[in-house]
Amino acid sequence: MGHTALAETIDGLYKAEGIHRRSWRKREQVELATLDWVHGFNRKPRLGPIGHARPAEAQAAYHRQQAAQAKAA
Repeated sequence: MGHTALAETIDGLYKAEGIHRRSWRKREQVELATLDWVHGFNRKPRLGPIGHARPAEAQAAYHRQQAAQAKAA
């Protein structure tokens, strides 16, 4: 799956789970709901390429690996 397809998938989830489930009166409400959705999304376990880790955990592991490789080089 390319980066564009992944972004479109996440965008679709965001709209379905976070935006289209209710009506909004103010832009600030949407902004706060977006922050809540992203926080929750980053904490949910995922399947597949990131080893069933939460995205935040996978990102931290990636940065640790990059730092270790840079130190070894």
